Amino acid sequence: MKSCARRLSAVACTLSLLVPPLGVQAADGIVRRALPDFPIASSVAVPGAARVVFVSGTLPDAAKPEAPAGSIERFGDTATQSASVLGKIAKELAASGLTMADVVKMNVFMVGDPAKGGAMDFAGLMQSYSKHFGEASNGNLPARTTVQVVALPLPGALVEIEVIAAK
Repeated sequence: MKSCARRLSAVACTLSLLVPPLGVQAADGIVRRALPDFPIASSVAVPGAARVVFVSGTLPDAAKPEAPAGSIERFGDTATQSASVLGKIAKELAASGLTMADVVKMNVFMVGDPAKGGAMDFAGLMQSYSKHFGEASNGNLPARTTVQVVALPLPGALVEIEVIAAK
């Protein structure tokens, strides 16, 4: 029996060396594995008992309503649009009793900015994103995907974001 226990212990010890730690577990049981050098999680595990809220793709509000309809000037640059979208998402989450700290997954869709030669303005996105998910987030980082798309349903929009939050 002792031989079997020693073998099982050796196997468990070996497995613990091969399997990386799950990450930081919050009081609500959500486990986030943060990337060491970027403010997103490589993965987030949500327990079955959690309440999950899906927020539809959100587009920016007009920053300059007097600017021509369908123009980027009307909605602002990527940083301005990202701030608008993230602010709207924060309000939507609040209506469900959640905060940005409860976001576990984020999908970001960006149109290439003509002012950037048609490339998405990733730095502009990160400027606004970091205000919600930087050092102040206390490690509550979402898993995130960011892709460049040809167009969004709102002419002049450069950013659309959808999130999943859980608590």
